[in-house]
Amino acid sequence: MLTFLHSFYCSLSLPELGRTERGILSGYLNRFGYDQGVFSGIVGNEDWRKQFGYPNDSEEGIIVSCYNLGCLLGCLINFFIGEFLGRRKTIWLAMGVVIVGAILQTTAFTVPHLIIGRLVTGAGTGLKTSTVPMYQAEMCEGKTRGRLISSEVLFTAVGIVVAYWFDFGMSFVGGPIAWRLPIAMQIVFAIFVIVLVFGLPESPRWLMNHCQEKEAIEVLCAVYDKQEHEEYIVKERQAIVSAIELETNASKKSFWSIFRNDEVKTGQRVLLAWGMQLMNQVGGINLVVYYVPTVLKQNVGLDSQLSQILGGCIQIMFMLGSLLPAFMLDRMGRRRTMMIGSFGLGVCMMMVAALLSQVDKPNGTSYASASVSFFFLFMLIHGMSINSVPWVYVPEILPLEARTKGTAIGVSSNWLWNFTVVMITPVIINRIQWRAYLIFMITNFVFIPVVYFFYPETGNLRLEDVDLIFSRGGDPVKQARIMAAEIKAHGYLVSDQPGDEKEIDSVGVEHV
Repeated sequence: MLTFLHSFYCSLSLPELGRTERGILSGYLNRFGYDQGVFSGIVGNEDWRKQFGYPNDSEEGIIVSCYNLGCLLGCLINFFIGEFLGRRKTIWLAMGVVIVGAILQTTAFTVPHLIIGRLVTGAGTGLKTSTVPMYQAEMCEGKTRGRLISSEVLFTAVGIVVAYWFDFGMSFVGGPIAWRLPIAMQIVFAIFVIVLVFGLPESPRWLMNHCQEKEAIEVLCAVYDKQEHEEYIVKERQAIVSAIELETNASKKSFWSIFRNDEVKTGQRVLLAWGMQLMNQVGGINLVVYYVPTVLKQNVGLDSQLSQILGGCIQIMFMLGSLLPAFMLDRMGRRRTMMIGSFGLGVCMMMVAALLSQVDKPNGTSYASASVSFFFLFMLIHGMSINSVPWVYVPEILPLEARTKGTAIGVSSNWLWNFTVVMITPVIINRIQWRAYLIFMITNFVFIPVVYFFYPETGNLRLEDVDLIFSRGGDPVKQARIMAAEIKAHGYLVSDQPGDEKEIDSVGVEHV
């Protein structure tokens, strides 16, 4: 496991740096998942409900979902300051904001106090989630980027499981400590990350883009354990410089430049990033992550304790599903994984709706019990597919010039739709019951043709090579297939200039 974690942050070879990045990885990612999962087991706590005046379904939806609204705010903040601060400083800022928010939540005695705390915590999470995947992508080789970044989802799932079972265990303690202590634990994770970020280097691509070439080369040499004069470092430097030149010529550095359809189709790529994160959220995942105990109790008819236990087991399935992309995503591909996953999730939601529609008929209890198995299967499939690909795809589809702002916009889609789904879920579950699952069935099935026709494959390409998918002209999906065939046949990308006798290898370096 240590070897796997070491490789996750792109095989940083220096021993002390390797130890530090292992700690930051587990600390950050478990903290991210912990934040997401901790409220799932708290909303049903009797002391919590009493403290905040027994909120109805609409009020509960607002309290839970305002965290996601804060995350959206954090993405917007990162849009304006992220490129100025760089990757490391933005992570530090994010953790500081999370600590303030966690303190506010832990000390809350009124609903407005609690909502402000969740908004602030969410802002820190938004800053972090729109920075860390981008940082990871910029520190990884193309052939391993998918599985390395998708490991984020694995550790997020671990954090969700830890939070859920911690909530369940504390529910037997009783009193305010049963919910205040789990919330306060967010502070511990955040402090851990702040300390360990000191051991991580700045992104070499950010350094190069900010005229700090010497520092960028030093980081590249440390990341790949090579000397400055070695061929690999020379190629990597050339690829980054070439990409910066192409993107700079394509558009000016301005607020609106990332929305323009320039030579590298920046605006189109930002839209693809935004849509990819939408798919992550509107397929029904938040119904399960935040409300599965409530769903099992109200829709399936289980008692409170059994609902909590089964809810925790369902979260474990999410963690197990996340193991597959952590090891195999670069072989599986982005497009195929998304389409197969969307089909599987749509089938699960269809079966849940069909079975729960029979609860009022003879043997209705048996039908309801059978529906639980599809919640298990849903979480397994989601962890294997839809929850992994967007976090990989968003930073890698974007050009370097627009990566900070574009990632912020892409991840803002995640939190915007997360907020929307979490807010309306308790209402639609109570009002239309089993029919609510048909909504998620339809959204999942719609994603299949959307991905097939509009999303090019980016797996196994250097970040700088992705520009060529769009700059060569024509259909990006078709161009991605052509580029994949070129690399498979020749081991490099053939120059797209007519009559040119030079060839471009898979990192964008010319061979005469």
